Amino acid sequence: MLMALALGMDSFSIGLGMGMFKLRLRQIFIIGITVGIFHIWMPLLGMMAGRFLSDQFGTFATYAGGILLLVLGIQMFISGIRGEEETMLAPVGLGLLLFSLSVSLDSFSVGLSLGIYGARTMVAILLFGICATILTWLGLVLGRKVQAFVGKYSEFLGGSILIAFGIKLLLPI
Repeated sequence: MLMALALGMDSFSIGLGMGMFKLRLRQIFIIGITVGIFHIWMPLLGMMAGRFLSDQFGTFATYAGGILLLVLGIQMFISGIRGEEETMLAPVGLGLLLFSLSVSLDSFSVGLSLGIYGARTMVAILLFGICATILTWLGLVLGRKVQAFVGKYSEFLGGSILIAFGIKLLLPI
């Protein structure tokens, strides 16, 4: 449960940044469900991959997630500068899949570790999915509220949050 909460907190934090988009409640619902599904499938795939691949994919997943978050954050900055309503990587369609993938890549690495230790697969992945979904919803709703308060600077703030998390993944301290 603690591991599920820790992985879900990433979703919450990144949801704060992504919530700076002008999202409708229906979009927030769909984003949360999608992130939750990715938080079920990614650790499951990690568990199935097993011990042999854990060292190679653990590092790769971290760097890929960092790069994806940087791209999303930079794209939000560019959108804010141009004053565009729609963005190239908005959290719909391909943008939603990229967002969900970037948020859930760390759960793939955790899944590799859990597979090694023989954790209860069904319990673990369900907890990951439920926590990620709920915490993503909370982050997106809170980000939406902040967006209304901050106004035109919300895209810059949201982009900053995503870029900061991308850098954190690329440069572990």
